[in-house]
Amino acid sequence: MRRKRSQIRDYTAEAKLFARRSIVAFMGIIMLVGILLANLYYIQVDQYQDYKTRSNDNRIKVVPIAPNRGLIYDRNGKLLASNRPVYSLEITPEKVPDVAKTIESLRQILPITDEQIAAFQKERLHIRHYKPVPLLTQLTNEQVAKFSVNQYKFPGVEITAALKRYYPYGSVLTHVLGYVSRINDRDILRLTEEDKVSNYQATRDIGKLGIERYYEDVLHGTSGYQEVEVNSRGRVIRTLKYVPPVPGKDIVLNLDINLQQYAFKLMDHRRGSIIILDPEDNGVLAMVSSPSYDPNAFVHGISGKAYSKLLNDPNRPLVNRATLGIYPPASTVKPFIAVSALTEGVITPNTTRNDPGIWYIPHARSHKGYRDWSRWGHGVVDVKKALEESVDTFFYQVAFDLGIDRLSTWMNKFGFGEYTGIDLHEESSANMPTRDWKMSRHRTPWYQGDTIPVGIGQGYWTATPMQIAKALSVLVSHGKVRAPHLLRATIDKTESTQKPVLSPIKTFPSIEGVKDSYWELAEEGMHLVATGSRGTARRAFYGAKYEAAVKSGTAQVYGLKEGEKYNASEVAEHLRDHALLMGFAPLKDPKIIVAMVLENAGGGSGIGGPIARQIFDHVLVDSTDSSNKEDKK
Repeated sequence: MRRKRSQIRDYTAEAKLFARRSIVAFMGIIMLVGILLANLYYIQVDQYQDYKTRSNDNRIKVVPIAPNRGLIYDRNGKLLASNRPVYSLEITPEKVPDVAKTIESLRQILPITDEQIAAFQKERLHIRHYKPVPLLTQLTNEQVAKFSVNQYKFPGVEITAALKRYYPYGSVLTHVLGYVSRINDRDILRLTEEDKVSNYQATRDIGKLGIERYYEDVLHGTSGYQEVEVNSRGRVIRTLKYVPPVPGKDIVLNLDINLQQYAFKLMDHRRGSIIILDPEDNGVLAMVSSPSYDPNAFVHGISGKAYSKLLNDPNRPLVNRATLGIYPPASTVKPFIAVSALTEGVITPNTTRNDPGIWYIPHARSHKGYRDWSRWGHGVVDVKKALEESVDTFFYQVAFDLGIDRLSTWMNKFGFGEYTGIDLHEESSANMPTRDWKMSRHRTPWYQGDTIPVGIGQGYWTATPMQIAKALSVLVSHGKVRAPHLLRATIDKTESTQKPVLSPIKTFPSIEGVKDSYWELAEEGMHLVATGSRGTARRAFYGAKYEAAVKSGTAQVYGLKEGEKYNASEVAEHLRDHALLMGFAPLKDPKIIVAMVLENAGGGSGIGGPIARQIFDHVLVDSTDSSNKEDKK
């Protein structure tokens, strides 16, 4: 009986324990279910928008669309840079059972090199197998036709077309237009720093040099995009939204392509440059740098061998000599120095000096003489005669009297030692020497003897052809300082009218305090260079139908030793003098400004004079005659 009672008590205790455990378990289940429901609510309600966005990100992709690049025209509407379709042969690996066998079959009808196959295999590793990979680019029409006839044999292989930049005038405009080429890591870094990289997600090419680089933001346009739905493998199922890209603006340059071609032909592959400006607004009518190269090779990716050939060419075709070429300006600066000296009162229009062919620093301990280009001198000359005959000794004295401080200050006003402001990134400021410059560069003070050669554009003074052209435009405009500019207008193709918007002209402070008579005296001196009985360029301009004003210069490449005579036929070609010449015409109402540098060509008048004459004739005579004939018709 006692044992039975004990069993009953044990059973009751176990039942209570079980009940408690059941309650705890049930409460645990309730709590877990509550947590699950809470999480479900949190996910389905509170975080609904977040997970929906994540889902859409996996399901919906935004594909950027590159805009069409703006076109470039000359002032007469002739197309200088266009976009033309380029055909490529592409293979989609997913659709091709045996890629290697397919390529071998393609080689039977198309010229495919081992290098192209290697490049295809390399790019294939970085692209998803359902996306096309280019095997051949720049297919000719004949190659496109050959493949089209046999396309049924090659499933998964197709020809696609894309717009690529094309420069119809090739090397004639390379140093003006520059070129576009594939975006590299350095471009990406720059675009990121400028917060523009998002606009280049679909763009493969970017402006590298010249106008293409300077006006990249104008020419590129704004990328568009499309939202597409993709499956789990990333394949596009359908397009949900399409926002078209905004094409880049077309631009019109001041260039006259006919004049550019004419000047380029006159250079005849010689080293040097020719710049032609419109005196009315300093628009660049032509800018030739020779020798040059074909920019189209860079658009599609120039080979390493071809680029090395250009890079190592001793004639340096890659350098834009018009804005990066640095030369002593030589006697071309004498008209500017004359205006400065007249205004400073160092000389007057009636000042005369005798030139015996050599000049010495007054009261100097040194007996070093500074020779004139004419061994026997020019006799008694005034300012106009000194310009006409390019009398060095006259300007030695002027430079000595002005001193380097006033001389450099005045030449800075004309733009020497400064950037011209032209709309190109590739430009040098060259060097207008000062006391501070010499001390920082050579760690020596400025001596009187340093000033003398500066008076004839030699010594430490260097300039670019564009600076010389700009300085002459200042003289012609009687002190107005304006930047040479290539851009004439922009055309926004999104507007219905497509009316060109003229580009503003960049200006600098004018040169004040100079009498008109001083400007005119310098112009008359240049006029005598072309027409005077002893003008250094009189032979080149004999019989001209207009009145021209020019000034030549001969820049020494290396210094002669005491008593050494210069003989061009006895020195290496690269050590011969540079020929410089600048000028404008007609005298009273200028229509054209010309500046040129011909490297190692010899005397400026003898070599540059005939070229300038041909350019003036082409613009002022031949073009007028052609217009008259058209009017008569």
